[in-house]
Amino acid sequence: MRLTDRTLNLLPEQVAALLRKRRETVKFIIVGGFCYVVSLVLNYGLRLTVLEHKPVTALTIANVIATVVSYFMNREWSFRTRGGRRRHHEMLLYTVVNGIGVALNSAPLWVAQYMFGLHTPNISSAAEEISDFIFGMVIGVALAMVFRLWAYRVWVFPHDDVRPAPNRYEVPAEAATVPAPSAPDA
Repeated sequence: MRLTDRTLNLLPEQVAALLRKRRETVKFIIVGGFCYVVSLVLNYGLRLTVLEHKPVTALTIANVIATVVSYFMNREWSFRTRGGRRRHHEMLLYTVVNGIGVALNSAPLWVAQYMFGLHTPNISSAAEEISDFIFGMVIGVALAMVFRLWAYRVWVFPHDDVRPAPNRYEVPAEAATVPAPSAPDA
């Protein structure tokens, strides 16, 4: 039995059934959560070192790297039964969709920094960090996530069951047969 099924079996049956119906979306969110952490670590790593005064550049670089990681995870796990395009065409579409996603992710931070002036010396360093986090890592990520989920299903991985997965709910044969108790030796 797969890890996702074992995990879902730990949940109440109604919740597990709902999540099984939305399996693709749940996997997309898990991949997104992992890539969010990648993006967060890289963003703040860059901002605290080489790109100290360039928050939009740091966020953009972090998002590009997280996007590459997400392609492989989404392709091979979240949308693994989907496809319908040649690999190079799929990768090109994925790159275009994620280019738009990176722009959508960075746009709220750009607006906060350069249109609203939410940066030092206009505001304190603490207020700038809070503003950058909210506009870049919360609002921007939410906008990009909704767009990407829709675009992956419509353009990048348009056809379902192109690469069918094995039966997800089948109990392995060795688990279904319980050996009979042996007779005690006398």
